[in-house]
Amino acid sequence: QVQLVESGGGLVQTGGSLKLSCTASGNILRIDVMAWYRQYPGKQRELVARVIRDGTTNYLDSVKGRFTISRDTTGNTAYLQMNELNPDDTAVYYCNAILTTRGTLNTRGHWGQGTQVTVSS
Repeated sequence: QVQLVESGGGLVQTGGSLKLSCTASGNILRIDVMAWYRQYPGKQRELVARVIRDGTTNYLDSVKGRFTISRDTTGNTAYLQMNELNPDDTAVYYCNAILTTRGTLNTRGHWGQGTQVTVSS
């Protein structure tokens, strides 16, 4: 089984910072992409940032210059450093990993449980 565990969400004031983390574990052969999504109530989940194995990163326009995605050297943990937070960043943030499992060699995305980020005005 594959498990993605997220942490780091919370309540901060406008202008503050948070750092989210996501650790993947289980029967994993390879992780190709790790990403952070967020979802507002009643809205579609949107991609915030992603990092690929070759180091390429992509960001939602509204978070460029404020958020930074990274992976540790093992590749199994992703981080999202969030600075200069504003109320529009309030959402549930989800980690996603595109990975291949051992044995079946199945490749697909896996979701973390989500963590709430709330930014007060």
